Amino acid sequence: MAVSTMNKNEITHQNGRIETVSTPYFRREAFIPTATVQCHASNLLLLPNGDLLCAWFGGTMEGKPDISIYMSRLNTSEEIWSPAKRMTNDNTRSEQNPLLFHSPSGDIWLLYTSQRAGNQDSAIIKHRISHDGGSTWGEEKALFLDQGTFIRQPIRVLDDGSWVLPIFKCRVEPGQRWLGSDDISCVRVSKDQGQTWNEVNVPDSTGCVHMGIQKLKSGKYLAMSRSRWADNVYSSISNDGLSWSSPQPTALPNPNSGICFDVLPSGVIILVYNHSSKENATGRREGLYDDIGDENDDRTDQRTSHGKEAFWGAPRAPLCIAWSDDEGVTWKTKVLEDGDGFCMTNNSEKKLNRELSYPSMVLGNDGTLHIAFTFWRQCIKYVQIKKDFMECA
Repeated sequence: MAVSTMNKNEITHQNGRIETVSTPYFRREAFIPTATVQCHASNLLLLPNGDLLCAWFGGTMEGKPDISIYMSRLNTSEEIWSPAKRMTNDNTRSEQNPLLFHSPSGDIWLLYTSQRAGNQDSAIIKHRISHDGGSTWGEEKALFLDQGTFIRQPIRVLDDGSWVLPIFKCRVEPGQRWLGSDDISCVRVSKDQGQTWNEVNVPDSTGCVHMGIQKLKSGKYLAMSRSRWADNVYSSISNDGLSWSSPQPTALPNPNSGICFDVLPSGVIILVYNHSSKENATGRREGLYDDIGDENDDRTDQRTSHGKEAFWGAPRAPLCIAWSDDEGVTWKTKVLEDGDGFCMTNNSEKKLNRELSYPSMVLGNDGTLHIAFTFWRQCIKYVQIKKDFMECA
């Protein structure tokens, strides 16, 4: 399916219908119907009956108070995504980065961040729960009230039944504007199905965020993270899913943008990421929320105490898929979606942003890989592929 565009990079085909694409490997795709000018940070959940849920945040621009969580559904017997449904209703805060989790009891949890303007250091975590497969949802409630708590990757259930939620902390000194230069990763652990939580720090994780967790065929747990330094994807290992090694850079680049990964039954690791870094940048932004800056804001920009500063503005493209059959030692890669990835601005009203970013991926029972990602911050694109893509590298 070709992308139908107008001037100013406007996408016109967002009817949600899945169509087959002519490629050397199996590929089907659709643009999920959206209801807002800007759409970003999708998250997929595959339900036991085969239905897919996709949640994302939308509004006019990230950080503004009209940013809310939206959701669409793809029924297993259908070939078209449902219209977007608004899931959150706090018009005083920017609500972002939704996560979906199907609990062992059968409930579906929707978790998301909630912040004041562009201040990620003010973020708290809220949630809603559905007891009927996502048809109806409970009230919007706070889950974590400690400010600066952020999420991106889903909850994982350990062998002993414990829930592990990767978080990162957006830290900044009083009187400074958050830019991301002192963020660290942790995991929060619940042994009572989300009623209470404890926290475990990931050592030496400054700059490593969006930590995703998967279990390897060897029985160990692998975490992979985005880098605030816009250099590489980082990885960490754990024997129990709780205590983690210090993150180390992989051979794969990262432009300070989201990643996702999964492990096939064969043990092959599949990673979706932007194959770019600050080395590919032609410019640099001060921060993520420059577009909505307040001229009366008298705070100074965040200073670093460890010699590294968060890098913003590296191109968020191409979007690639990589795979490793040796637990991440070596990788092969293939382009999933190409473009220039321009992200020196988040402005979607003027169609200026062209990033292909923030992938989410789930593995179907039939081996299909379901992937959703941000397309130019105007919509969410959905792609189906199978493992035959590895034979066409």
